[in-house]
Amino acid sequence: MNREILRLAIPNIISNLSVPLLSLVDVALMGHLDSAEYILTIGFGVMIFNVVYWGFGFLRMGTTGFTAQEFGRQDNKECLLILGRALLIAVAAAILLIALKIPLLKLSLLLIGTTPEVEVYIADYFNIRILAAPATISLFAFTGWFFGMQNARIPMILTITVNLLNIGFSYWFVRVTGMKAEGVALGTLIAQYCGLILALAFFYKNYRHMIPFLDKLDLFNIGKMKKFLMANSDIFIRTLCLIFVFSFFKVQSGKEGVILGSANIILMEFIMLSAYGIDGFSFAAESIVGKYFGAGDAWNLRKAIKVSFQWGFGISIMLVLLFYFFGREILQVLTDNQEVIDAAMPFMGWLIIAPIIHAVPFIWDGVYIGISASKAMRNTMLLSTFLFFLPTYYLFHGIMGNHALWLALTLLMLSRGISQTILARHIVFNRLK
Repeated sequence: MNREILRLAIPNIISNLSVPLLSLVDVALMGHLDSAEYILTIGFGVMIFNVVYWGFGFLRMGTTGFTAQEFGRQDNKECLLILGRALLIAVAAAILLIALKIPLLKLSLLLIGTTPEVEVYIADYFNIRILAAPATISLFAFTGWFFGMQNARIPMILTITVNLLNIGFSYWFVRVTGMKAEGVALGTLIAQYCGLILALAFFYKNYRHMIPFLDKLDLFNIGKMKKFLMANSDIFIRTLCLIFVFSFFKVQSGKEGVILGSANIILMEFIMLSAYGIDGFSFAAESIVGKYFGAGDAWNLRKAIKVSFQWGFGISIMLVLLFYFFGREILQVLTDNQEVIDAAMPFMGWLIIAPIIHAVPFIWDGVYIGISASKAMRNTMLLSTFLFFLPTYYLFHGIMGNHALWLALTLLMLSRGISQTILARHIVFNRLK
């Protein structure tokens, strides 16, 4: 079981760590310009597209769970149809987003409420990056499908290639051509379409033998499409809550002033780094748990859950040590603005304990997605957001200041982990019987 987990998790970890690396490079490119306002720009710009694009992250998670179950049942026809339905949703969503780009931008700027200078920079970034919607959302579907087919190698190659191209293009546009935030957006746009072309090539090379299974009438099967959308709607709501939390965090950070707001945005990169590291085993759990659930193999399913948690805690301990011993050094890589570094250091304690706390809900997410228990995952997220995160911030902000934001985020993850653990007996283990 350890070998099977690692076969899926190691490519996931490698590819996942390239995602925060990309974010780190984007922040660093802006962090070494002549104003801290550029750090806020990239922070808010990424935040907007976390809302716009991550809202459709259900296509990756939902597609993985359903595909893994059909893979366990050895139903190649349904595996291919799941991909087809996911791509139909992806294309329709992308067209809608591009059509609504002007009101989306106006609403985003209204909610952020930043300075006029930063608003101009954000608009430049937004108007370019929104054009990547067809490629970005379609890649969610392809990545989730490859995971569900128990193939972590292709998503690893896709993610690393896209992110390395993104880093290269962004660096060239910013450092060589002299562009600012719009250079980072243009680098992302080009890299995403390169990734989509590569995904299509991988599908044709490795899975073209499945194309004859495509049944156009079954592709639009109302019952199966409804089941797919209903499960994904739960994941969509859960994802929106998570996006809301991080967006709220960044908006409130901006209200603390340019220096402290920039410090919070840079510190958030530590959260992203730990999330993507632990998520390697969460993604592996989605694939393996889904496969054994579909095959009706209760013994291996239980073992897969246990081993996923063991590895998740192992990597979280490594991250704790990394942040404890090299926290300041990581900050210095991200920015040479000493005011921002000094403002960030008093909050490093929250980042040091975060990986251990976050490991529990992240691994449970993978398990719940693998068995398509999306409703329970949605409910625990709603509970944690509105009963812990928001009340904690508003109750303690007047007393603790910026520390209240970090306390609220910590309690959110703690609440998710505890509530998912309590529900697991009924939602997960009783279903195995």
